Amino acid sequence: MSLPQISEAEWEVMRLLWTQSPLTANQVVKALSTTKPWKPKTIKTLLSRLVKKKAAGFDRKGREYDYYPLVDEAECVRVESRSFLRRVYGGAAKPMLAAFIENEDLCTEDIDELRRILDKKGNA
Repeated sequence: MSLPQISEAEWEVMRLLWTQSPLTANQVVKALSTTKPWKPKTIKTLLSRLVKKKAAGFDRKGREYDYYPLVDEAECVRVESRSFLRRVYGGAAKPMLAAFIENEDLCTEDIDELRRILDKKGNA
């Protein structure tokens, strides 16, 4: 099964569904309206698009619908990461990692975690 193309706005809805599903449309609206300047109709349109793309599904409960993800978050992140790497860095991880490390403010804990990940990768 290929994963659907998810827009930036749709990612916001999916992040919520991945952490708190099932949710009704009104619950999604309430949760996202605290962080996004979107109208309820916009959020409901995003839910409909995700259902159409088969990224989200729903169960009908009377007059309400309970929405839940149909695609795995980790798999979507992996596919999106590879797509970004191809588009922006020609598929090469080294320049992307170098740019990230040089341009981001990293605390000691972040640096230690990155070292641990690289060391583990080097020993694999």
